[in-house]
Amino acid sequence: MSAAGPIRFLREGRLGVVVLDRQEALNALTRAMVRELSDHLRRWKDDPEVEAVLVKAAPGRAFCAGGDVRAVVETVRREGVAAALPFFRDEYRMNWRIARFPKPYVALLNGVTMGGGCGISIHGSHRIATEHTLLAMPETGIGFFPDIGATFFLNACPPGLGMYLGLTGARLGAADALLAGLATHFVPAARLLEFEARLVAAGPGEVVAALGAALRELGTAPNETAPLAARVSTIRAIFAAESFAELVDRLQREPTGWGREQLALLREKSPLAVRLTFAQLRRGAGAGLEECLRLEYRMVRHVLESGEFAEGVRALLIDKDKRPRWRHPSLEAVDEAEVERFFAPIPEGDLALDWEGI
Repeated sequence: MSAAGPIRFLREGRLGVVVLDRQEALNALTRAMVRELSDHLRRWKDDPEVEAVLVKAAPGRAFCAGGDVRAVVETVRREGVAAALPFFRDEYRMNWRIARFPKPYVALLNGVTMGGGCGISIHGSHRIATEHTLLAMPETGIGFFPDIGATFFLNACPPGLGMYLGLTGARLGAADALLAGLATHFVPAARLLEFEARLVAAGPGEVVAALGAALRELGTAPNETAPLAARVSTIRAIFAAESFAELVDRLQREPTGWGREQLALLREKSPLAVRLTFAQLRRGAGAGLEECLRLEYRMVRHVLESGEFAEGVRALLIDKDKRPRWRHPSLEAVDEAEVERFFAPIPEGDLALDWEGI
């Protein structure tokens, strides 16, 4: 068992259990937390005593609300962009290790799950939503882009839906998360302790079977229908646009007024981040996870250099004046050539994805 801290690691039966315990910051991930989880995955991967991994949060509002973006911005301000990049290097390597972990990786999304919280859950084999799940990728609102492998998993959503989620930062409850394929199962929060206890009680070689039985017997359908279900065809018709100009045109022409509401929402976000996210998700369609993470690693350096992210964090999370001074006055003012520069190679070279070290 690890010492008390913002992330704890326990061995319970044949489970490796990860407990996020930084609720005062909604379990926002620090670099140290990322590195510890990544290192435990490396060791548990080949440990015959560990048959599955369970990731959960200590009691509170959040599973994990993302990365500690204020710490990232402070590092950039104090030491420069190059000093902040290792956080993303380590986080993206951790995301890859979760995706390639050869045993069941079960995340209990019982609360706010955003940004980096999606990164430590969605890449795993089992993502358990509850009635308290609130899932989103809200990065365009702070001058950033959906990273942590979102280029891959948003493109795996039903057509157009991932683009909609990435651009707007729409918040999903359990039913919508299941519809999008971002959650795999629903278990009522009141039954999570029993769910975990069944896995812990499983004997050697029995955890996988116990997991399947627990999901069958304790899992249910959410009480609500997915609100997005009524919008799926509209979202596909609009957000599968091949160019940003076409997307804007489709939003303006949508007959019910919903499209214009979404366009107004996009105009409240960073113009650069919205345009960059559109290009990112179009570029990553059909690509594998490794290619997507390497793409994002290039992008993050350029975004940190641009200052857009620092301004978004200042306006929304530090000063909280909610009056960001974005680099561009409108979505239309962002030049395509400028967007393309965010995908250019970086001095650090491409991201290495492997099980060596941390």
